[in-house]
Amino acid sequence: MDLEKIEGLVKIIENSSLTEFTLKDGDLKITMSKLEHPPVVAAGAPMMPPQMPAAPAPAAEAAKEESDDIVFITSPIVGTFYSAAAPDVPAFVKVGDQVKSGQTVCILEAMKLMNEIQSDFDCEIEAVLVSNEQKVEYGQPLFRVKKL
Repeated sequence: MDLEKIEGLVKIIENSSLTEFTLKDGDLKITMSKLEHPPVVAAGAPMMPPQMPAAPAPAAEAAKEESDDIVFITSPIVGTFYSAAAPDVPAFVKVGDQVKSGQTVCILEAMKLMNEIQSDFDCEIEAVLVSNEQKVEYGQPLFRVKKL
């Protein structure tokens, strides 16, 4: 494969919604990944003027402080969820595991491409919200985590 074809593939991937691409041509294997993730914006969310919040009750304030550290790792694409790299291999993560930023937490298959999903921050896995080989939607929560 010549350099012009590779540059053409890079341009195609840059202009697409794919996050990872693998091409096999005989003995040659090329894998391309996008490093940046586009920001998630809620489409159609009404713009509301800022309002002054009411003073929260002490119990509600304590619950809010606890929930501030709980976030979700969501699906960046539509695809099939895989908890491990192969059926006979342990899952990438399980409940109670501490995950470092950039660590792979699962694989999402989309259009026969395997996309490794990585954590964007250090966290602890509190719950796995989908089962292995389950179809997932864009933005669907995959893991409930607590930021470290």
